Amino acid sequence: MLTAETALDVLSRLHSAGCHVWLAGGWGVDALLGRQTRDHTDLDLLHRADEEADVLAALSDFTEAENLRPVRFVLTRPDSASLDLHPLHFAADGSATQAADDTGGTFRYPADCFATGTVEGVTVPCLSVAQQLLFHQGYEPRAHDLADVAALHAAFGRSAHQPR
Repeated sequence: MLTAETALDVLSRLHSAGCHVWLAGGWGVDALLGRQTRDHTDLDLLHRADEEADVLAALSDFTEAENLRPVRFVLTRPDSASLDLHPLHFAADGSATQAADDTGGTFRYPADCFATGTVEGVTVPCLSVAQQLLFHQGYEPRAHDLADVAALHAAFGRSAHQPR
């Protein structure tokens, strides 16, 4: 299990190293909700691809366990902490793209999808509600995915800026 304490420690270390990262996945949902809603097995982090060397240096106690670049890679630690890192390539307008596969497909991140939430009362960078809902589409959801979407809808409803 990846605790709030571990999530905040990782974010603090990355911030201190000057790295720009955003929570996604389950912890990103919980940050938007301002409370932990379930146990988490990992921490999904988006990072600036041009800062990857600094990210790895700040997380030197983690070892690369899985390399699925250019899409993502996984770092683990002996205490079972697991980080799922997703490199983003930013444009001048603040939008970003992430490789979706190794054949040129991409995921798009509009500039306004980078938001903030809270973990244990600490303000943290995360993806917006709309982006979280968008990324919870197009695949067979697991029970925790359905619970995350339901929690976002219960807290925020649907707006014109969220996927329908």
